[in-house]
Amino acid sequence: MAQHPHLKLVNPESLMPPIGFAHACVARGSRIVFLAGQVSSDKEGNILHRNDLVKQFDLALENMRICIEEAGGTMDQITKLTYYVINVADYLAKRKELGVVYRKYFGRHFPAMTLVGVTGLYNDGALIEIDGFAVLE
Repeated sequence: MAQHPHLKLVNPESLMPPIGFAHACVARGSRIVFLAGQVSSDKEGNILHRNDLVKQFDLALENMRICIEEAGGTMDQITKLTYYVINVADYLAKRKELGVVYRKYFGRHFPAMTLVGVTGLYNDGALIEIDGFAVLE
């Protein structure tokens, strides 16, 4: 995916070169969408894929895609993502598999991102929760 025309990614040369993320994102649009944390839940709120981080990541991003499209936007309009994970070491060990899933939803669009290790999430059985912001035209 090409960079959305209403977003300008900022990657200063004086900082570490970003690989798979942007240091900052300037929103040129007029509407901001705040995306609540998404987990690998079905319509009834049941956590699926309880022991599979990659499948949970996929379903959490699918739930996020549904939210952003319902708000009138697309995944390439997301400007910030925060990943909350129960096991950072597991996340790092599965970076390649997670990257394949990420590109399914975002292509080469890399908004500003943060990874946070946590001791628990609201939904029992969730290994990852993802929230974010998007700027719509």
